[in-house]
Amino acid sequence: MVLALNNFWKWLLKRFNPNSRIGFLWLLTLFFWAKTLLAYFADFGGLGVADPFQFFIMIINPIAMIVIIFALISFVKPKLPFYITAIAVDTVLTLLLYINCIYYREMTSFVSINVMLGYSKVNQGLGGASIALMRFQDPLYWLDLILIVVFLLLKKIRMQEKAITKHQSVLALSLGILTLFFNLFLADCSRPQLLTRGFDDTYYVKYMGLNFYTAQDAFSTIQINTLRNSAKPSDLNQVQTFIKSHYAKPNKKYYGIAKGKNVIIIHLESFQQFGIDQKINGQEVTPFLNSLYHGQDTISFSNFFHEVGQGKTSDAENMLETSTFGLPSGSLFTKYSSNTFEAMPAIVNQRLGYSTAVFHGNTASFWNRNVMYKSLGYQHFFDASFYDVSGQKSESWGLKDKLLFKDSIPYLEKLQQPFYVKYLTVMNHYPFALDTVDQDPSFKTTSTDDPIINNYFVTNHYLDQSIKEFYTYLAKAGLLKNSIIVLYGDHFGISNSENKTLASVIGKDPTTWNANDDAQLQRVPFMIDIPGSKLGHIDPTYGGEIDVLPTLEHLLGISTKRYIQFGQDLLSKQHKQLVIFRNQDFVTPKYTYTAGKLWNNQTDQAIDSSTMLKSLADKLSKWQKEVSNELNLSDELTYKDLLRFYKPKDFKTINPKNYDYGVVATNSFLNAENKKLGLKSTSLWSKNGDKTTSGLYKTDAPEQNDPRKDWGRIQFRNPDDISGK
Repeated sequence: MVLALNNFWKWLLKRFNPNSRIGFLWLLTLFFWAKTLLAYFADFGGLGVADPFQFFIMIINPIAMIVIIFALISFVKPKLPFYITAIAVDTVLTLLLYINCIYYREMTSFVSINVMLGYSKVNQGLGGASIALMRFQDPLYWLDLILIVVFLLLKKIRMQEKAITKHQSVLALSLGILTLFFNLFLADCSRPQLLTRGFDDTYYVKYMGLNFYTAQDAFSTIQINTLRNSAKPSDLNQVQTFIKSHYAKPNKKYYGIAKGKNVIIIHLESFQQFGIDQKINGQEVTPFLNSLYHGQDTISFSNFFHEVGQGKTSDAENMLETSTFGLPSGSLFTKYSSNTFEAMPAIVNQRLGYSTAVFHGNTASFWNRNVMYKSLGYQHFFDASFYDVSGQKSESWGLKDKLLFKDSIPYLEKLQQPFYVKYLTVMNHYPFALDTVDQDPSFKTTSTDDPIINNYFVTNHYLDQSIKEFYTYLAKAGLLKNSIIVLYGDHFGISNSENKTLASVIGKDPTTWNANDDAQLQRVPFMIDIPGSKLGHIDPTYGGEIDVLPTLEHLLGISTKRYIQFGQDLLSKQHKQLVIFRNQDFVTPKYTYTAGKLWNNQTDQAIDSSTMLKSLADKLSKWQKEVSNELNLSDELTYKDLLRFYKPKDFKTINPKNYDYGVVATNSFLNAENKKLGLKSTSLWSKNGDKTTSGLYKTDAPEQNDPRKDWGRIQFRNPDDISGK
């Protein structure tokens, strides 16, 4: 027995001796496996493992891909290239792992190939948020690489001259492939059809590992690009058939009631429904938004859900403007901005003669907006280059909201009416940082152990004050009575990993918190304020961001029959109350499907599939098919750019080259337009005798009178500005 153990120990030392090439690769494998597990538990929250079997799969799933990758390196024969290749590949894998950790902390999802391809677009403007996302465990991801390189340089680990034999390399590669198939078998036992049904990216990582997810996503991306090139007009037939059958006719009570009015959309960054009517220490967090929500002129929806994927804000904007879903991975804005679109800015401009614009205090290229907005048909984009964003006037995501609203007036007032404009607020964005001077000293936030949650309510309160100031101006300037104001939350602010801490704040029991509770927190506000209408009420209809466009079109008196849109008018009596999430989960008034289970909304309990009534099981199967079909059709429309084959009546294909978002070009256009139209000009500027209304705007923003400084928290450049700002 002792002899056997001694022989085994000698064999182990021989095989795993870092001074041998095989041992060196096994050392890298062991360390990378350990780092991956660190990420799983410390950063990915355990990946939602629900039982010991899933836990076992998660523990072993990094091994196969690591063994395959390092087995391929073993085919390199020369000494120095072998060690350089091994270190370089390990560095790339570690970088990929670490980037996913940083990304997951904010987005609660993993970095896809599309996200990587659009990384430069997304990364601009992150600034302080990137630093805030760093954690104490971060050095551990790099420690092994540093030590190994140092030991190699000091010759504590010696480089072996003798190459690994081809037989050994093939054996290692076969072992890796065999392990991968074993992993796939276990994954299929726990989650059948994992690779074919398009589950959420968390499923892929939990069952198959991060490297497998990345490889699978890369393969999928190549397939998509190939698909796009092979598209033909007849591919649109199935989409058109669905859209026709899915059409919900407008409610006569509301159709056209906002015709001819300005449309002002206020994008409530990261604002969730629980913020409405929420009290902290006896004080309302958002008193003004609460008054709107319950106002006599506001149609408010209490069961409105965000439906974004990895594209987050850009997904919300895409659904709002086109009524098509975002991508299953990555951002449509950054990947498919060259597609053909039938978007709301172009529709209201061509059908009703509206001016269109976006106001946003971040850099123009963030989320590729300077390109995508042209494809959507926006005439003007007033990004950070139009404002003074220096000094403390901005945070890492852009100009502070109070200043954005105030500083937008010189441009808003020169737009011809009616106009369709969108304001993108930023201060209620992770990490919810707000300078002390901007905080309301009379508002006392929560005192949880999580500073993110505590800060979240502070920025909620600030956002509320910002909107109140803007509303006050609209009323004084005479715009309010001639406009409808749409307010909506784009996506979650508090991630699922923090929901248990949030639970007690919103009156829930953290000890019984479950996946269904996470799903219900996807509710975000959606309010349509029509001043003077007296149509205000709280509508319990279940719907989502995909439904905003047809709802607004019908309010403006625009028929949606001729357009390809996946949403339905929320005010229509034919509206189908099936809310689709991007990961194929869904919500209905009675049931929610999430985390692979059907939940009863009333009891907040999962329904055991083994005891489920056949009638309910049939309904579940039907819902799943509907969800899958609708998402697939929307994806096909995007992947193949099928709208290039479709020409709706009286709609001219958008030509992005018609728009110039430069500061010089925009100001010249607005001034020339107002001058040319003369007495026929409908802009607020012209109606005020060619004088500004900026003096009517009152804000308590402490930075409003700060002189321009030579430093700032964001770096920006307007790609369309000939001055090169």
